[in-house]
Amino acid sequence: METMQTVIGESHALNTALDHISNLAGIDRSILVTGERGTGKEIAANRLHFLSSRWQGPFIKLNCASLPENLLDSELFGYEPGAFTGARRSHEGRFERADQGTLFLDELGTMPLALQEKLLRVIEYGELERIGGSQTIKVDVRIVAATNADLPSMAAKGEFRWDLLDRLTFDVVNMPPLRARDNDIILLAEHFAVRFAAESGWHHFPGFSSNAKSELARHEWPGNVRELRNVVERSLHRQGEDAEQISHLVTNPWPDKLVEVPDASTFAAPSSKVTSQLPKDLRAALEQQEASWLEQALNQTAHNQKQAATLLGLSYDQIRGLMRKHGLRSRSIRIQAPSNDL
Repeated sequence: METMQTVIGESHALNTALDHISNLAGIDRSILVTGERGTGKEIAANRLHFLSSRWQGPFIKLNCASLPENLLDSELFGYEPGAFTGARRSHEGRFERADQGTLFLDELGTMPLALQEKLLRVIEYGELERIGGSQTIKVDVRIVAATNADLPSMAAKGEFRWDLLDRLTFDVVNMPPLRARDNDIILLAEHFAVRFAAESGWHHFPGFSSNAKSELARHEWPGNVRELRNVVERSLHRQGEDAEQISHLVTNPWPDKLVEVPDASTFAAPSSKVTSQLPKDLRAALEQQEASWLEQALNQTAHNQKQAATLLGLSYDQIRGLMRKHGLRSRSIRIQAPSNDL
């Protein structure tokens, strides 16, 4: 059973957000929660529900980014038997399940425009129809939505409906990033550490050294509370149960020499500028490049064919064949003994 989640922290930024939530909890209107990933937007929605008059009703959650459009549609609004292949019996959507309670829609900015229109109708009229059905179903649901996207900018570009944005923003709660929460970082780190030690069967948590606390304070925490929890638990796990304090944080779990993953732009579709630089004769260009690399290898090895072959990953016979192919001759001069090189 869903319960009100505990919030750990005493910073001014966090308390300001919590006071804002408390003031809005009793107003039965749609609320938008914004903030970076990992700042606790779901916790904010949880508190808005349990501090409201709907606290005895259901608190239903759905991540809009977790489902493709057709499944998101059926999961939100439900469906009737025969509505599509595999629909053998009626299915209550999240709106029906959230009746008399709160529906939390996370990652709202990813919702397709067609579904935004259907969502707007439910908010305005409190009614819906299941997919494949004709019966109008009345629901009484409070919407709390969350996003880390800039919805006004998306609306200006036609990527989000202005009318839906207006209906969802009776007010906007912004959850502060962890780097703005002062000493909350240490409080949270110790909370996660004590809990992890208990779950791991340790006798106690020895604490963080002054060096580890400095690392906690210096790190920017782009992943916010979620990242902090991972770092703390990873650091404890790697050190293991020990009487010594945690002296170092493992903020980066990747091996030091891991090959860097190329940026997504590396795989972007070629532009017209790139197309214009393509060779007109691919075979001729490859032949020219092959001859160029062969000459470079010979020059670097003073025309020692065996060494040049090694540089290029070729056998001695292969490099001799390439030299004949491109009409290249050895420039090495042997005075004392005849050479087998060309």
